[in-house]
Amino acid sequence: MLLTKSSAFLIGPIASVLGYIMNAIFWVQSQIGWANIGLCIILFTIVIYMILTPLTIQQQKFSRLSAKMNPELQAIQKKYKGKNGDQAAMMKMNEETQAVYAKYGVNPMGSCLQLIIQMPILFALYRVIWNVPAYVNSVKEAFLPLAEKLMVTTGAQDFLTEVASKSNVSFKEMTNLTIIDVLYKFKPDNWTSLAEKFPDLSSLINNTQTKIDSMNNFLGLNIADSPMNIITSAAKAGAILMLIGAVMVPLLAALTQWLNAKLMSVTNDKNGNNPAAENNMANTMKTMNTVMPIMSAVFCLTLPVGMGIYWIAGAVVRSIQQVVINKHIDKIDMDELLQKNLEKANKKREKRGLPPQKMTNNAKISTRNIDTGYNTNNTVYRSKKANIQKEISNIPENTSTKKYAKPGSLAEKAMMVKEYNDSHNKK
Repeated sequence: MLLTKSSAFLIGPIASVLGYIMNAIFWVQSQIGWANIGLCIILFTIVIYMILTPLTIQQQKFSRLSAKMNPELQAIQKKYKGKNGDQAAMMKMNEETQAVYAKYGVNPMGSCLQLIIQMPILFALYRVIWNVPAYVNSVKEAFLPLAEKLMVTTGAQDFLTEVASKSNVSFKEMTNLTIIDVLYKFKPDNWTSLAEKFPDLSSLINNTQTKIDSMNNFLGLNIADSPMNIITSAAKAGAILMLIGAVMVPLLAALTQWLNAKLMSVTNDKNGNNPAAENNMANTMKTMNTVMPIMSAVFCLTLPVGMGIYWIAGAVVRSIQQVVINKHIDKIDMDELLQKNLEKANKKREKRGLPPQKMTNNAKISTRNIDTGYNTNNTVYRSKKANIQKEISNIPENTSTKKYAKPGSLAEKAMMVKEYNDSHNKK
């Protein structure tokens, strides 16, 4: 992976914008004497998730409302169970299902849409945190004097290429930026080897290492190194505190992810029941909520500590957001919410020339009390039915749909009804 600024489609521009935010945060820290990359990552994570709060609210609102409307959706599915071959029944089931979604003001694709919007932002976040010097000027400038010297030093490229290959960094050409990419991934033994390989630069190398270690040091851990490497080094040196700190990173990552998943899961209803748990999706989510914390621990054990800090900080921020959002949603008057949703839905129906939906008893209403516009007593329905019957009467005997009607026309619908009635001996 070439770790200079990302040029990937969509991810690159977003990463650049996020980089400006992180650069500004680090600049403020430098002005007050707290130039620390670990602290910068935490503050950066808080700012980004605050920006994403509106999307988080929409996603959580969707989840909570889904839990409330699931019993009605399941009742509709049960009502039409075993009628998959009945086209009319399936159309009616879809109408009732859409009426439930409209009643609660929920878009079936709403949850997916929130994730689609957030995914590029999260990928860009990883790119910024993975290679801080590419986006934070102060960190890049700390490496720059040494990078310029190595550019003109014989044998430097071979040494850096070897280190890069072990750090999964693509080092195809030697520039100041690519040298900084590799230097940022240096471990303590790499710095020692570099000073031994190029003794004329030992003073500059030691000064650069000291400056970067000060920026990278977070609670005694080097955020550019992985907990696995730190654990190995600490065990050999007998550094108990460093060993405990390195172990805590993956453990905290798993714990915070588990807590976040717990808070994001659908809450039980007032009777202590959780209707959503009865379906396969809920069971899948329960499995994911168990697996994800374990995966978080494994990833944070092998990735740089800086990524673990971001992971933990992100989960903590999301958990706090969930608590606040859940309390807000619990205070919502469901009857009032459904009434507002009904008014919005009716405005849309009016523009489409459809009759309004009618609700009685607000939140306690079932879909049977919602006028979908296809009630048999409805004027629009009777008009459409009369037109279809008229088309059927004009269709010659032994005429197939393909030969007689244009796709999507009223005649095609009439022909489908005629063929269905003929096949079932109906008039």
